[in-house]
Amino acid sequence: MLEAVASQDLWFWHAFCGPPGSQNDINVLQQSSLFVTERNGTAPKCPFYVNNHLYKRGYLLTDGIYPPWSVFVKSIPYPHEVDAKKFKRQHEAARKDVKRAFVVLKGKWGVLSQPMRERTIRKIRSVVYTCIILHNMILKDDGNAIAPMHIRDPPVELALDDMVLGELMDEDTHWKLKHDLINHLASQDLPHLLVDYDKD
Repeated sequence: MLEAVASQDLWFWHAFCGPPGSQNDINVLQQSSLFVTERNGTAPKCPFYVNNHLYKRGYLLTDGIYPPWSVFVKSIPYPHEVDAKKFKRQHEAARKDVKRAFVVLKGKWGVLSQPMRERTIRKIRSVVYTCIILHNMILKDDGNAIAPMHIRDPPVELALDDMVLGELMDEDTHWKLKHDLINHLASQDLPHLLVDYDKD
């Protein structure tokens, strides 16, 4: 099981690997270093505005298994309105970038396509992380990376904030953000989203 953050250029920005079978999306979420800092209130601040509403934290595009928390934006399973269909199309296109990065990674490194059950968890993690690092190095050397240098986040004080978990689990913010993103996307001139929606 691999959790990753990747950009359009196939650059892996974050990865967390766990043994298959014992991990599902929710278990990975609870162990992920990416989300643990968010949950503890030690993640870098990244406020943004959508439709003149301020949101304190960034968000992650997820599939339907994740809970409706303020930092998760899920697709709409069966959209009926044109704006909701546009949102679904854009959401799925962005998530396909990560899936495409997985396909390229497995195609480049055959060892990732083979069963690794005989190996220890530590060895499996080492193999996966080594393949990702080599993949990023090749992208950088070929000049195909959009941002080929790592930008370090500013240091954050290591202090746990008890209020953060409640804010993360806020379903009202989840639905408000989703609504604002749908409206924002509808107001943009994005020709690739203009399709014959009657066929969907």
